[in-house]
Amino acid sequence: MIRPGCTIGILGGGQLGRMMAIAAAQLGLKAHIYAPEENSPAFDVAAEVTVAAYEDEAALVRFAKAVDVVTYEFENVPSETAATLSAHTLLAPNAQALAVSQDRFLEKTFISGLGIPVAPFAAFSDAAELSEAVDRLGRPAVLKTRRFGYDGKGQVMIRPETDLAAAWDEVGHAPSIVEGFVPFEREVSVVAARTASGAFAAYDLCANEHRHHILDVTRVPANVSASTEAEAMRIAKAIGDALDYVGVLAVELFLVTAGGQERLVVNEIAPRVHNSGHWTLGGAVTSQFEQHIRAVCGWPLGATSRLGRVEMKNLIGHDADEWESLLAEPGAHLHLYGKAEARPGRKMGHVTRVFPESA
Repeated sequence: MIRPGCTIGILGGGQLGRMMAIAAAQLGLKAHIYAPEENSPAFDVAAEVTVAAYEDEAALVRFAKAVDVVTYEFENVPSETAATLSAHTLLAPNAQALAVSQDRFLEKTFISGLGIPVAPFAAFSDAAELSEAVDRLGRPAVLKTRRFGYDGKGQVMIRPETDLAAAWDEVGHAPSIVEGFVPFEREVSVVAARTASGAFAAYDLCANEHRHHILDVTRVPANVSASTEAEAMRIAKAIGDALDYVGVLAVELFLVTAGGQERLVVNEIAPRVHNSGHWTLGGAVTSQFEQHIRAVCGWPLGATSRLGRVEMKNLIGHDADEWESLLAEPGAHLHLYGKAEARPGRKMGHVTRVFPESA
């Protein structure tokens, strides 16, 4: 039984680990951060830290034995790391969730196997198979590496004029898939939590806008039909149940509108707290970070009710230089991640604004 006073082990020292550690402290828990980078942002708010490689088995064993449960802030945890930790302590979410979400081909195969719509897709291993896949799926299409893609990295749009050999060269001939293009109206996501006992709670569906492939603004509610909202929740629960998932899970979806009808197509899943859920920090009764800690500890899940109409804006690069004016703005909730250097494309913080429902 994980009780107040116990220690949560967190793999990864970025902003997500930082906000999980803060949430843990508010619940009377300690956080022990494991990360290979010195001066990681999460170190500032942790009771203990370990600086070591994710492949350092001896360090991983010491870390596992020093904590009561291990969770993580990113999905690309090496499988060997997950296996080592699982042998010595609880790991939540489990290794299956990691394996499925790390590989786009496995992920889409898994989700489609549940009867949930995804974009048409095909894996390929050479130029000839790439050409055959594009011929079958049509153009436009999207070439994506199977692993290590985020914020637009590892992706190439295949347009009518795109040279396929050049596109594959661009991703370094890494194992990849081709996805048929989905003519979506908007990108939306649902952030939900599940406990080991199967308890489930989801936040309202939110609408996301990206700039340069990085999430820019999240707005909630997403202003979709009640049936679409319910379907998003059903999809998230089905995925969580099938993975025997523990923790916060994000499901990114395309909203497609045709003939006045809405339908959802899953883009990808993230087995962790998620950027599109940052609005819950100040915008919901229970933040996604507190919810994740509750879930991995086996505690009752918190209420997911919104506190109003909410907008979350990422602060990218030098956007964070406006911190003083944001602090002076009535009703704005500013969160800075403690990163030493602002760089283009780097997430430095976010600001959440909560408005009355009628505004």
